[in-house]
Amino acid sequence: MDQEYFKGRGAQIKTGNKFLKTQYVTDHVEGLDEPLFESPHTQIFFETPKKIVNKITSSDLSMMYSMNPYQGCEHGCIYCYARNTHEYYGFSAGLDFESKIIVKKNAAALLEQHLLNKNWNAAPLMLSGNTDCYQPQEKKFEITRKMLKVLANYRHPVGLITKNSLILRDLDLLSDLAKDNLVHVYLSITTLNEDLRRVLEPRTVSGIKRLKTIEALAKAGIPTGVMNAPIIPGLNHQEIPAILKAAADHGALACGMTVVRLNGSIGKIFEDWLRKNFPDRFDKVWNQICSFHGGDVNDSQFGRRLSGEGNIADIIHQLHRVAKKKYFKDKKLPPYNLNLFRKGGNLSLF
Repeated sequence: MDQEYFKGRGAQIKTGNKFLKTQYVTDHVEGLDEPLFESPHTQIFFETPKKIVNKITSSDLSMMYSMNPYQGCEHGCIYCYARNTHEYYGFSAGLDFESKIIVKKNAAALLEQHLLNKNWNAAPLMLSGNTDCYQPQEKKFEITRKMLKVLANYRHPVGLITKNSLILRDLDLLSDLAKDNLVHVYLSITTLNEDLRRVLEPRTVSGIKRLKTIEALAKAGIPTGVMNAPIIPGLNHQEIPAILKAAADHGALACGMTVVRLNGSIGKIFEDWLRKNFPDRFDKVWNQICSFHGGDVNDSQFGRRLSGEGNIADIIHQLHRVAKKKYFKDKKLPPYNLNLFRKGGNLSLF
């Protein structure tokens, strides 16, 4: 039985969840009178966590602290490493991740509580790590904006990464932070090929709109970079020079990249997606991803998991280095100012 392709969604399946004792399976589809899965509508769930600032201990990441105002992401990027975290909530890393969105309405209050801790010393906080802080639901809930207000009030440094032009709504707060070197912004651009973007990142804005967002941020004096990630061999690796050139031309001051890795349930989700969208090059893409990670798409080895290894990885990194040297020579983000933090606070917003 052929399943209808769910347009507007990245994942096309609901994967199993190792944390659940029972789950639906489709091992015997001949016994089903109707399809078990249908294209889901977005559902909102609310959580009241006890903390919002998370310390990052991975040696692969330079950011030490992250904040996630949401869990799950409607953008539906098929490769997203954060999909696996949705299983902790009893959901699937597939369709559930992009249709069951968890909202942390008390995030801004928790952030202020954290900054008021007498033992806290200023260090850049990153929005976000397991979600996009400007995904569609942010337009309604404005949790990211509330968090930026807290950070501006306490003159605390913050970094943001997003795929969404909704960030321009907060130009007033970002400009205020930027005048004291308290903010860095990265726009994630995976491809400028709209046909690829529509299936790879189905609910994101176009690559062109992201470039215009970089331009608007740069013109407002907000230090902005581009994250060209993840690089998927056989799909978008050839775009590296064009993306870096376009980003630099629009005002980006820095660039970064990682290669794709498919840990946990993401391997099954990506495999299904790749077979359905690019059956003619499935073997090539899949085998080259495996070449990054010691013969498997699943990689947890620090150092290798984000950069890859082998001949294909070397070619990709060389392509990135050459483009970076050509288009980002003498460009860099200004250092964060850690000296203006109002330790202990002087005004509560809550």
